[in-house]
Amino acid sequence: MRRIALILAGVVFAFASVILAQAPTRPKPAAPAAAAASNPDEGMTFALTGDSIITRKLSVYHEPAFVKLIDLVRGADAAFTNLEMLFHDYEPYAMNESGGTYMRADPALAADLVWAGFDMVSRANNHTGDYGVLGMRLTTQYVAKAGLVQAGVGESLIEAREPRYLDTAKARVALISVASTFSDSSRAGRTRGDMPPRPGLNPLRFTTTYVLPRERLEALRGVLRDLGMRAPESGDSLTAFRSRFIAGEKAETRTAPLPEDLEEIAAAVGNASRLADYTIVAFHTHENGGSRPVPPQFLVTFCRAMVDAGADMLVGGGPHALRGIEIYKGKPIFYSLGDFIFQNDTLLRLPSENYESQRLGANTGVADFDDRRSANDTRGFPADREIWESVVAVPRWKGKTLAELKLYPITLGFGQPRTVRGRPLLADGELAKKIVGDLIERSKAYGTTVAFENGVGRVVLGARSGSQ
Repeated sequence: MRRIALILAGVVFAFASVILAQAPTRPKPAAPAAAAASNPDEGMTFALTGDSIITRKLSVYHEPAFVKLIDLVRGADAAFTNLEMLFHDYEPYAMNESGGTYMRADPALAADLVWAGFDMVSRANNHTGDYGVLGMRLTTQYVAKAGLVQAGVGESLIEAREPRYLDTAKARVALISVASTFSDSSRAGRTRGDMPPRPGLNPLRFTTTYVLPRERLEALRGVLRDLGMRAPESGDSLTAFRSRFIAGEKAETRTAPLPEDLEEIAAAVGNASRLADYTIVAFHTHENGGSRPVPPQFLVTFCRAMVDAGADMLVGGGPHALRGIEIYKGKPIFYSLGDFIFQNDTLLRLPSENYESQRLGANTGVADFDDRRSANDTRGFPADREIWESVVAVPRWKGKTLAELKLYPITLGFGQPRTVRGRPLLADGELAKKIVGDLIERSKAYGTTVAFENGVGRVVLGARSGSQ
């Protein structure tokens, strides 16, 4: 019997070998960094990315430029992205107000982010409330099930503001996530004990003041009176259209973070910095300082205050474009890392509000919506090159000292069909030079020098780089 069993085993082995030899093969990304031996003397490395709007699997692709990018993310000791997506199976209904396109993807895609090497995701952004509280809660469950550390949402404002922690073999990392761009109904709230708090996101609110030369302020005062609206007879300021206008030498817009939000978030950062080796504050901000590449004044104030409170890295997303890098007191502030994944036109379904906004009837679908909104890819996101160009920032720390900061340019496929574009690949050649060149120019305002070497950007660190 033993001899017969051995013969049968040999036949099965031979048959399996033939089948495997005939099966198609493809290169696979390297094992995750956690499985590889690490050298503590090299310090702690991070892979930091911008917005991830994911609607399709990542793990089925194997182009060399994609595999190298995945290896880069996996090779870091800790990797972060902003999750600008909700995971559910359409149990919740769409709200009457959204962040634009109503974001939703297959819950299984949370595991693809882990496959790609990510450990941490921020959740506070303008799409957090697209499908109400239930959509937020289901996403929290699926993200947690995948094993990702997440921050920025919660059952109350206190919970949404609190840090979340990633433990690695080298260090403990805290993550705090905030948003300045959001529907007001998605903002988390408090309770006095007599009713439940409002679940939602961690808000960073700000005030806006418009400065006008004296004669133009008086002209506005006259217009308000002509329209029968209340306006003070005289003075250096007036309020109209829910905005404050003041007299000044030249026309400008001034913004400042709301003091209570600044104070509370700074307190959370201070606590996190004493419970973790490194503290990351992620922010989602669509607002700008006059043009898309320029951050608004309130954001610069906020980021520097967070470093003062104990943050080690500030990582921004929201404008779907790269913004400059500031080294403030030795800590990097990435005012926007643009997009990492941008698959917003391959959603499975959209609510009626999206179709109605484009005057589309009941017999239309997602592709019809995409075509109408973009005029067949000739306007909007598909026609905007900056949407599809970005970097992965890789800071390396030795203790609390930033020892190195590299910027790996990526392309998301500008000009490609919507079935292709939106997935990142490492950029090379002239495109890589152009992407890093944009960062070089946009970082000069903060005294930051970026060099382009061997297809990669490198922030020149030293006493003269950045602000103090």
